[in-house]
Amino acid sequence: MITWGIIIGVLILMAGMGVWNHQRKLKLRAHLMKEAIRNQDFSFRLPINDLLPGERAMQEALNELGENIRQQMNKNEVESWERLTRVLTHEMMNATAPITSISQVLLSRPDVKGTPLEDGIKAIFDTSRHLSDFVTNYRKMSELEKPVLAEVALFPMLDELQKTYQQLAWTTNVPADATVHADKGMLRQILMNLIKNAIEAEATKIMIETTNTHHPSPHPQHPSPITLLIGNDGTPIPAENRQSLFVPFFTTKRTGSGIGLSLSRRMMIQQGGMLELAEKNLPGCHVTFVLSSI
Repeated sequence: MITWGIIIGVLILMAGMGVWNHQRKLKLRAHLMKEAIRNQDFSFRLPINDLLPGERAMQEALNELGENIRQQMNKNEVESWERLTRVLTHEMMNATAPITSISQVLLSRPDVKGTPLEDGIKAIFDTSRHLSDFVTNYRKMSELEKPVLAEVALFPMLDELQKTYQQLAWTTNVPADATVHADKGMLRQILMNLIKNAIEAEATKIMIETTNTHHPSPHPQHPSPITLLIGNDGTPIPAENRQSLFVPFFTTKRTGSGIGLSLSRRMMIQQGGMLELAEKNLPGCHVTFVLSSI
Protein backbone atom coordinates (compact mmCIF):
# COMPACT_ATOMS: atom_id res chain seq x y z
CA MET A 1 0.00 0.00 0.00
CA ILE A 2 2.86 2.35 0.83
CA THR A 3 4.44 1.65 -2.55
CA TRP A 4 1.20 2.31 -4.42
CA GLY A 5 0.65 5.44 -2.39
CA ILE A 6 4.08 6.75 -3.35
CA ILE A 7 3.48 5.96 -7.02
CA ILE A 8 0.08 7.66 -6.99
CA GLY A 9 1.55 10.65 -5.19
CA VAL A 10 4.35 10.95 -7.73
CA LEU A 11 1.87 10.70 -10.60
CA ILE A 12 -0.32 13.37 -9.05
CA LEU A 13 2.72 15.58 -8.52
CA MET A 14 3.85 15.10 -12.12
CA ALA A 15 0.35 15.83 -13.40
CA GLY A 16 0.20 18.92 -11.23
CA MET A 17 3.56 20.13 -12.50
CA GLY A 18 2.45 19.50 -16.07
CA VAL A 19 -0.73 21.51 -15.54
CA TRP A 20 1.22 24.30 -13.81
CA ASN A 21 3.79 24.42 -16.61
CA HIS A 22 1.03 24.46 -19.24
CA GLN A 23 -0.76 27.29 -17.45
CA ARG A 24 2.51 29.22 -17.23
CA LYS A 25 2.93 28.92 -21.00
CA LEU A 26 -0.64 30.12 -21.55
CA LYS A 27 0.00 33.08 -19.25
CA LEU A 28 3.13 33.95 -21.26
CA ARG A 29 1.09 33.80 -24.48
CA ALA A 30 -1.47 36.17 -22.99
CA HIS A 31 1.30 38.56 -21.93
CA LEU A 32 2.87 38.54 -25.41
CA MET A 33 -0.46 39.23 -27.09
CA LYS A 34 -1.27 42.06 -24.65
CA GLU A 35 2.11 43.65 -25.37
CA ALA A 36 1.56 43.31 -29.13
CA ILE A 37 -1.87 44.94 -28.89
CA ARG A 38 -0.54 47.70 -26.62
CA ASN A 39 2.14 48.46 -29.24
CA GLN A 40 -0.44 48.20 -32.05
CA ASP A 41 1.51 45.34 -33.58
CA PHE A 42 -1.17 43.10 -35.05
CA SER A 43 1.31 41.01 -37.01
CA PHE A 44 1.75 38.68 -34.02
CA ARG A 45 1.56 34.95 -34.75
CA LEU A 46 1.81 32.52 -31.85
CA PRO A 47 2.41 28.81 -32.55
CA ILE A 48 -0.39 26.31 -32.02
CA ASN A 49 1.72 23.26 -31.22
CA ASP A 50 1.63 21.82 -27.68
CA LEU A 51 -1.91 23.11 -27.21
CA LEU A 52 -5.06 21.19 -26.41
CA PRO A 53 -7.68 21.03 -29.20
CA GLY A 54 -9.83 23.80 -27.71
CA GLU A 55 -6.81 25.99 -26.99
CA ARG A 56 -5.47 25.37 -30.49
CA ALA A 57 -8.75 26.51 -32.03
CA MET A 58 -8.74 29.61 -29.83
CA GLN A 59 -5.15 30.49 -30.78
CA GLU A 60 -5.88 30.01 -34.47
CA ALA A 61 -8.87 32.33 -34.12
CA LEU A 62 -6.76 34.96 -32.33
CA ASN A 63 -4.04 34.71 -34.98
CA GLU A 64 -6.62 35.18 -37.71
CA LEU A 65 -8.22 38.06 -35.80
CA GLY A 66 -4.84 39.78 -35.55
CA GLU A 67 -4.34 39.38 -39.30
CA ASN A 68 -7.81 40.80 -40.02
CA ILE A 69 -7.20 43.78 -37.73
CA ARG A 70 -3.82 44.40 -39.36
CA GLN A 71 -5.34 44.37 -42.84
CA GLN A 72 -8.17 46.70 -41.77
CA MET A 73 -5.72 49.13 -40.16
CA ASN A 74 -3.61 49.13 -43.31
CA LYS A 75 -6.71 49.75 -45.41
CA ASN A 76 -7.83 52.60 -43.13
CA GLU A 77 -4.36 54.15 -43.28
CA VAL A 78 -4.35 54.09 -47.07
CA GLU A 79 -7.88 55.51 -47.26
CA SER A 80 -6.94 58.33 -44.88
CA TRP A 81 -3.92 59.28 -46.97
CA GLU A 82 -6.00 59.07 -50.13
CA ARG A 83 -8.58 61.50 -48.72
CA LEU A 84 -5.87 63.89 -47.54
CA THR A 85 -4.02 63.66 -50.84
CA ARG A 86 -7.18 64.38 -52.83
CA VAL A 87 -7.79 67.52 -50.78
CA LEU A 88 -4.17 68.66 -51.08
CA THR A 89 -3.94 68.06 -54.83
CA HIS A 90 -7.26 69.85 -55.36
CA GLU A 91 -6.08 72.87 -53.38
CA MET A 92 -2.71 72.85 -55.11
CA MET A 93 -4.35 72.87 -58.54
CA ASN A 94 -6.65 75.71 -57.49
CA ALA A 95 -3.67 77.71 -56.22
CA THR A 96 -1.32 77.13 -59.15
CA ALA A 97 -3.81 77.58 -62.01
CA PRO A 98 -4.21 81.38 -61.65
CA ILE A 99 -0.47 81.82 -61.00
CA THR A 100 0.36 79.99 -64.23
CA SER A 101 -2.26 81.90 -66.19
CA ILE A 102 -1.31 85.36 -64.90
CA SER A 103 2.43 84.82 -65.30
CA GLN A 104 1.88 83.58 -68.85
CA VAL A 105 -0.08 86.74 -69.69
CA LEU A 106 2.62 88.93 -68.15
CA LEU A 107 5.34 87.19 -70.18
CA SER A 108 3.50 88.06 -73.40
CA ARG A 109 3.45 91.80 -72.64
CA PRO A 110 5.89 93.90 -74.70
CA ASP A 111 6.83 96.07 -71.73
CA VAL A 112 8.05 92.95 -69.85
CA LYS A 113 10.10 91.34 -72.59
CA GLY A 114 13.82 92.01 -72.28
CA THR A 115 13.49 93.53 -68.79
CA PRO A 116 14.76 92.12 -65.45
CA LEU A 117 11.13 91.27 -64.64
CA GLU A 118 11.01 88.69 -67.43
CA ASP A 119 13.41 86.26 -65.74
CA GLY A 120 11.54 86.43 -62.43
CA ILE A 121 8.12 85.99 -64.00
CA LYS A 122 9.43 83.12 -66.15
CA ALA A 123 10.74 81.38 -63.02
CA ILE A 124 7.30 81.75 -61.42
CA PHE A 125 5.61 80.42 -64.56
CA ASP A 126 7.94 77.41 -64.88
CA THR A 127 7.63 76.50 -61.20
CA SER A 128 3.83 76.68 -61.15
CA ARG A 129 3.60 74.71 -64.41
CA HIS A 130 5.91 71.97 -63.11
CA LEU A 131 3.88 71.78 -59.90
CA SER A 132 0.66 71.45 -61.90
CA ASP A 133 2.22 68.73 -64.06
CA PHE A 134 3.39 66.90 -60.94
CA VAL A 135 -0.09 66.96 -59.38
CA THR A 136 -1.69 65.84 -62.66
CA ASN A 137 0.75 62.94 -63.03
CA TYR A 138 0.20 61.91 -59.41
CA ARG A 139 -3.55 61.87 -59.93
CA LYS A 140 -3.15 59.60 -62.95
CA MET A 141 -0.80 57.27 -61.08
CA SER A 142 -2.97 57.08 -57.96
CA GLU A 143 -6.14 56.11 -59.82
CA LEU A 144 -5.55 52.39 -59.39
CA GLU A 145 -7.77 49.83 -61.01
CA LYS A 146 -9.10 46.86 -59.05
CA PRO A 147 -6.42 44.13 -59.03
CA VAL A 148 -6.99 40.95 -61.00
CA LEU A 149 -5.50 38.23 -58.82
CA ALA A 150 -4.01 35.10 -60.36
CA GLU A 151 -1.14 32.68 -59.88
CA VAL A 152 2.00 34.50 -61.08
CA ALA A 153 5.32 32.74 -61.67
CA LEU A 154 8.04 34.70 -59.89
CA PHE A 155 11.15 33.40 -61.62
CA PRO A 156 10.33 34.62 -65.18
CA MET A 157 9.35 38.06 -63.84
CA LEU A 158 12.59 38.41 -61.87
CA ASP A 159 14.58 37.21 -64.88
CA GLU A 160 12.95 39.92 -66.99
CA LEU A 161 13.82 42.57 -64.40
CA GLN A 162 17.44 41.42 -64.30
CA LYS A 163 17.69 41.91 -68.06
CA THR A 164 16.14 45.37 -67.73
CA TYR A 165 18.49 46.51 -64.96
CA GLN A 166 21.76 44.91 -66.03
CA GLN A 167 23.81 47.61 -64.30
CA LEU A 168 23.01 45.92 -60.98
CA ALA A 169 24.57 42.75 -59.58
CA TRP A 170 21.71 40.34 -58.83
CA THR A 171 21.45 37.55 -56.27
CA THR A 172 18.15 35.68 -56.34
CA ASN A 173 17.33 32.81 -54.03
CA VAL A 174 13.94 32.01 -55.48
CA PRO A 175 12.71 28.50 -56.36
CA ALA A 176 12.17 28.03 -60.09
CA ASP A 177 8.56 26.98 -59.49
CA ALA A 178 7.71 29.72 -56.95
CA THR A 179 4.34 31.36 -57.56
CA VAL A 180 2.43 34.15 -55.83
CA HIS A 181 -1.25 35.07 -55.79
CA ALA A 182 -1.17 38.62 -57.13
CA ASP A 183 -1.99 41.03 -59.92
CA LYS A 184 0.87 40.53 -62.37
CA GLY A 185 0.99 44.13 -63.60
CA MET A 186 0.84 45.58 -60.10
CA LEU A 187 3.51 43.23 -58.79
CA ARG A 188 5.86 44.10 -61.65
CA GLN A 189 5.30 47.83 -61.00
CA ILE A 190 6.00 47.39 -57.28
CA LEU A 191 9.25 45.54 -57.96
CA MET A 192 10.32 48.15 -60.50
CA ASN A 193 9.60 50.94 -58.01
CA LEU A 194 11.75 49.22 -55.38
CA ILE A 195 14.59 48.69 -57.85
CA LYS A 196 14.43 52.30 -59.07
CA ASN A 197 14.44 53.42 -55.45
CA ALA A 198 17.59 51.35 -54.88
CA ILE A 199 19.31 52.84 -57.93
CA GLU A 200 18.47 56.36 -56.73
CA ALA A 201 20.07 55.40 -53.41
CA GLU A 202 23.27 54.50 -55.31
CA ALA A 203 22.87 50.74 -54.90
CA THR A 204 25.07 48.42 -56.96
CA LYS A 205 23.44 45.10 -56.09
CA ILE A 206 20.02 43.61 -55.48
CA MET A 207 19.29 40.52 -53.40
CA ILE A 208 15.93 38.75 -53.51
CA GLU A 209 14.81 35.83 -51.35
CA THR A 210 11.52 34.08 -50.69
CA THR A 211 10.25 32.48 -47.52
CA ASN A 212 7.06 30.57 -46.90
CA THR A 213 4.96 31.76 -44.00
CA HIS A 214 2.41 30.04 -41.81
CA HIS A 215 0.15 33.05 -41.48
CA PRO A 216 -3.59 32.70 -42.10
CA SER A 217 -3.97 33.19 -45.82
CA PRO A 218 -6.49 35.69 -47.24
CA HIS A 219 -6.75 33.36 -50.25
CA PRO A 220 -8.14 29.90 -49.31
CA GLN A 221 -7.08 28.49 -52.68
CA HIS A 222 -3.51 29.66 -51.99
CA PRO A 223 -2.84 28.23 -48.50
CA SER A 224 0.88 28.97 -48.25
CA PRO A 225 1.54 32.64 -49.08
CA ILE A 226 5.07 33.73 -49.85
CA THR A 227 7.07 36.50 -48.23
CA LEU A 228 9.38 38.22 -50.69
CA LEU A 229 12.50 39.96 -49.33
CA ILE A 230 14.16 42.56 -51.56
CA GLY A 231 17.44 44.04 -50.34
CA ASN A 232 20.00 46.46 -51.75
CA ASP A 233 23.34 47.95 -50.73
CA GLY A 234 22.31 51.56 -51.28
CA THR A 235 22.40 54.38 -48.77
CA PRO A 236 20.91 53.20 -45.44
CA ILE A 237 17.63 54.74 -44.30
CA PRO A 238 18.10 56.84 -41.14
CA ALA A 239 16.14 55.63 -38.12
CA GLU A 240 14.22 58.92 -37.90
CA ASN A 241 12.89 58.44 -41.46
CA ARG A 242 11.66 54.86 -41.17
CA GLN A 243 8.19 55.81 -39.89
CA SER A 244 7.65 58.33 -42.70
CA LEU A 245 9.00 56.21 -45.53
CA PHE A 246 5.57 55.28 -46.97
CA VAL A 247 3.95 58.67 -46.41
CA PRO A 248 2.91 60.24 -49.75
CA PHE A 249 5.34 62.91 -51.01
CA PHE A 250 7.92 62.13 -48.31
CA THR A 251 11.42 61.84 -49.76
CA THR A 252 15.00 62.40 -48.69
CA LYS A 253 16.31 62.53 -52.27
CA ARG A 254 16.96 65.80 -54.06
CA THR A 255 15.25 64.52 -57.21
CA GLY A 256 12.69 62.25 -55.53
CA SER A 257 8.92 62.74 -55.69
CA GLY A 258 7.89 60.66 -52.68
CA ILE A 259 5.31 58.78 -54.73
CA GLY A 260 6.84 55.38 -55.56
CA LEU A 261 6.90 53.73 -52.13
CA SER A 262 3.51 55.02 -50.98
CA LEU A 263 1.93 53.93 -54.26
CA SER A 264 3.62 50.52 -54.02
CA ARG A 265 2.23 49.97 -50.53
CA ARG A 266 -1.25 50.89 -51.76
CA MET A 267 -0.98 48.34 -54.55
CA MET A 268 0.18 45.66 -52.11
CA ILE A 269 -2.70 46.35 -49.71
CA GLN A 270 -5.20 46.23 -52.58
CA GLN A 271 -3.93 42.71 -53.30
CA GLY A 272 -4.36 41.64 -49.67
CA GLY A 273 -0.65 41.88 -48.88
CA MET A 274 1.68 44.41 -47.31
CA LEU A 275 4.88 46.28 -48.12
CA GLU A 276 7.11 47.12 -45.16
CA LEU A 277 10.68 47.91 -44.26
CA ALA A 278 12.40 44.89 -42.71
CA GLU A 279 13.82 45.18 -39.20
CA LYS A 280 16.74 42.95 -40.21
CA ASN A 281 18.52 43.34 -43.54
CA LEU A 282 19.53 40.55 -45.87
CA PRO A 283 23.27 39.73 -45.77
CA GLY A 284 25.34 42.48 -47.38
CA CYS A 285 22.34 44.79 -47.74
CA HIS A 286 21.71 48.18 -46.14
CA VAL A 287 17.98 48.30 -46.91
CA THR A 288 15.51 45.42 -47.17
CA PHE A 289 11.83 45.59 -48.08
CA VAL A 290 9.28 42.89 -47.25
CA LEU A 291 6.37 41.96 -49.52
CA SER A 292 4.18 39.69 -47.42
CA SER A 293 1.03 37.58 -47.83
CA ILE A 294 1.23 37.24 -51.60
